Amino acid sequence: MRTTRCMLMVAQALVVVSALLAAAAAATAAEYVRPPPGRIILTEHTEPAAHPQQVHVSAVGEKHVRVSWVTDDMRAQSVVDYGKASRNYTASATGEHTSYRYFLYSSGKIHHVSIGPLEPSTVYYYRCGKAGKEFSLRTPPAALPIELALVGDLGQTEWTASTLAHASKTGHDMLLVPGDLSYADTQQALWDSFGRFVQRHASRRPWMVTQGNHEVEAPPLPVPAGSPPPFAAYGARWRMPHEESGSPSNLYYSFGAAGGAVHVVMLGSYAPFNASSDQYRWLARDLAAVDRRATPWLVVLLHAPWYNTNAAHQGEGEAMRKAMERLLFQARVDVVFAGHVHAYERFARVYDNEANPCGPVYITIGDGGNREGLAFNFDKNHTLAPLSMTREASFGHGRLRVVNTTSAHWAWHRNDDADSVVRDELWLESLAAKASCRQHADPAVVDWDDEL
Repeated sequence: MRTTRCMLMVAQALVVVSALLAAAAAATAAEYVRPPPGRIILTEHTEPAAHPQQVHVSAVGEKHVRVSWVTDDMRAQSVVDYGKASRNYTASATGEHTSYRYFLYSSGKIHHVSIGPLEPSTVYYYRCGKAGKEFSLRTPPAALPIELALVGDLGQTEWTASTLAHASKTGHDMLLVPGDLSYADTQQALWDSFGRFVQRHASRRPWMVTQGNHEVEAPPLPVPAGSPPPFAAYGARWRMPHEESGSPSNLYYSFGAAGGAVHVVMLGSYAPFNASSDQYRWLARDLAAVDRRATPWLVVLLHAPWYNTNAAHQGEGEAMRKAMERLLFQARVDVVFAGHVHAYERFARVYDNEANPCGPVYITIGDGGNREGLAFNFDKNHTLAPLSMTREASFGHGRLRVVNTTSAHWAWHRNDDADSVVRDELWLESLAAKASCRQHADPAVVDWDDEL
């Protein structure tokens, strides 16, 4: 696998136009002037071919972690040695590997190894493929409280670096991404660069991701013979625990956190979602199996927002909302996070375009630092504007701290140069704890005493 400089130069050039547009728009903001998007940071591999690169970890059940990495050496072993003391590895696990071709590009050897059982809230040291440097990770807690960091539409720019640095400054247990990771957009060398770019963060805490439109990478029409399928790179590189949650596809899955107190559902905005689809049937089964007495918190992530007052991507999530929203409402999902729109926006509790104290809080957090810049144009006259509690076109990240079975704290942190500034925060009450929401399925017969 080689970094093709001509491909990367094309990607850098895409920053220029968006930087000029963003600078002009930011200059009109009275409260805060946002600098233009940062340059793309291209991260090369300078170590021997057998040494691991692009290392990241993800949760597999409550007691296991999947370690994923890439080697240029196709003979490298898919094995991880690990233990609770540095350089003292008391356990070893062997996994599997894959690779893929994308027209003229051939990936390196992509390794996936599940390690465990592991103890909760514990630091483990590990080494991949018996080569290269040692890494360390901390496992999530087995009970509340738990802190989830959220970043959407990442890319690999100077602002992405700032976002991830801010997110890592204070401890979090897992990082959730509602789609749009590398912004490779068919330039496969950018997938490799992205993996190396995020390694320092993604190798230390579980990263749980779902796909966005930039992961699709569908071949042009008419489709040439032998073309790679959509999501070829994403599926090979970012394997999530879909089998463990009974999902037939890596594009949507669910997992438990904090000993099952939090159930997180990752939906696929770019997989079929109508009532006859596999995703719809899986979602219905998954939500029906959640016992809210044991699992007081239900969190959903997807890419294209269902509620949005920004001119960018207006209405793109509407078909999915119409197909699936009732499932989420009936399950009393507490909060839904989306990306896609490169700005921050938080809505009141909503169901079917109306305020409803038993509906989810909808939050768009597609402001991780991507090369396309920010979406400045919020429509103050949009029909949903009265339900939009706060909105801002700035880069940043969010933190959901689930404190106990009834209370969680949400905060959105704006990247303000060297500092991370809290610009929005909210205390949430679990809908499982609200008697009115447990007793009534009819959205018209509830008490109006929620976070509106």
